[in-house]
Amino acid sequence: MTNMRNREDTMRKLTLTTAILATTALTAPAFADSHLKVVDKPLELSIHMHWPRAQGYGVGGSPSEIYPVEQAAREMTNVSLVDATAGRNSTDSNEAMNLLIAQGNMPDIVGGHLIQQPVNQYGPEGAFVPLNDLVKEHAPHIQAFWDANPDLVQAISAYDGNYYYIPYLPDGKFGRAWYIRQDWLDALGLEQPQNVDELHAVLTAFRNDDPNGNGLKDEIPYFARQWEEVNRLLTLWDARSSGSDTYHDFYVNDAGSVVHPYAQDAYRDALSNVAQWYEEGLIDPEIFTRGSSSRDYLLSENLGGMTHDWFASTSGYNDALADKVAGFNFIPFLPPASEAGVRMEEHRRIPIKPDGWAISYTNENPVETIKYFDFWFTDEGRNLANFGVEGKTWDLVDGEPIYKPEVLNSDSPVNSQMYLEGAQIQRGYFQDYRYEWQWTSQAAREGIELYDANDLLIDQFLGVSFNQDEQKVYDKYWPSLRTYMLERQQAWILGSGEVKADWDDYVKTLNRMGYEDVITVLNSAYQRQYN
Repeated sequence: MTNMRNREDTMRKLTLTTAILATTALTAPAFADSHLKVVDKPLELSIHMHWPRAQGYGVGGSPSEIYPVEQAAREMTNVSLVDATAGRNSTDSNEAMNLLIAQGNMPDIVGGHLIQQPVNQYGPEGAFVPLNDLVKEHAPHIQAFWDANPDLVQAISAYDGNYYYIPYLPDGKFGRAWYIRQDWLDALGLEQPQNVDELHAVLTAFRNDDPNGNGLKDEIPYFARQWEEVNRLLTLWDARSSGSDTYHDFYVNDAGSVVHPYAQDAYRDALSNVAQWYEEGLIDPEIFTRGSSSRDYLLSENLGGMTHDWFASTSGYNDALADKVAGFNFIPFLPPASEAGVRMEEHRRIPIKPDGWAISYTNENPVETIKYFDFWFTDEGRNLANFGVEGKTWDLVDGEPIYKPEVLNSDSPVNSQMYLEGAQIQRGYFQDYRYEWQWTSQAAREGIELYDANDLLIDQFLGVSFNQDEQKVYDKYWPSLRTYMLERQQAWILGSGEVKADWDDYVKTLNRMGYEDVITVLNSAYQRQYN
């Protein structure tokens, strides 16, 4: 990859041929004559768009099935995106990106999941177009967003000070919350737990005192769809499980240094308690294997007592199970205070994602492309990106985009419906939280308001952009370090070894595997980027 500059001339010679081969069929309607038009004559731009739910730019990832949102955008802008996604046979977006770059046949736009790192790595080498001046001169709506959020420009900038992609920008603050079976508390005459000791007592009662009333000791006090959510319990003993909305991420400590949560003494002590709760049967014995269906199964069978999960989807079970589980009442409650008396909600919506889209150096229309990117930040473009096509999935009511009843009342989740429309996909756009608020139940809304009133959120680590030498160090050591950390973590929770007894050897192993080198380059990049 490091010889990309050397291949640049050859790749440029291939650009015209590649563009002709990759853009053969579909053009924007010639009647696009709104004030949103980017060009007078129809323009085709090829795009790599790879993300977990669709490996390609089209319904279900199929380039032959055009998104309704794409069709509407063509009519508004006179620009058509034509699929040229690499790695369509893989669901791994990093794999697909590596394949794309190795092939050398770069499309006009490179977008999708987890593009920030490769774009910031290869952008300064010439593979992608720096966007700073293009945005200032030709994208007033994007520039207005940066002017209002200058810290986010820092977060996406590469080591050379330029930024090379327009990110997907989530909206809203709260994502996940602590949920508990209020009907089980009522059945046992218990109050909502306010601290870690009270939580231990409640979960013990859930295990021992038959809150589901079936005469069996079959209750699962704490469960989670993603096994990583068991690590949220670490915060109850003042440790951390992540620094962002990505599991197992680094965080910035009180001294202003980037560290990893699984190399801290607080983690050692907290994980020892988590392992003890697991041994006591307070945590799902199948926490690492039950998988994403655990919430559906354990709640519908009246077996699950508490979890940490998304507001909107989790509160929906009260309606869904009202006829199946008598008195079912699964509600958000405040995070119990930690051993040191701190109430914390570690998860929050990160303001900026490593997803979005960039302009490759082979693009012969960078000005038109950045104007097209800017379209998605206009009111019309933002509504299209968030809600789908007006009149098809939503209507404007008193100035508000409101989903049609058939969307809100469908058996299919609203977000899944939007993906098929081409909305809420990982292009560069500013999400509108009103999209989710409409299908958030009243119980979840009240929970969000409760959380919002209690100052629970903490700052997030927004990542860094490495230079070439730093990236080499990170790539050399971090993957194996992360694997080792997670292997030891699961082993300790399951009772293979004891974290406190094993801690000194664990730390020595981390340092032997390059942990200090990784931390050094992270902090070097962090100081350069943010200070």
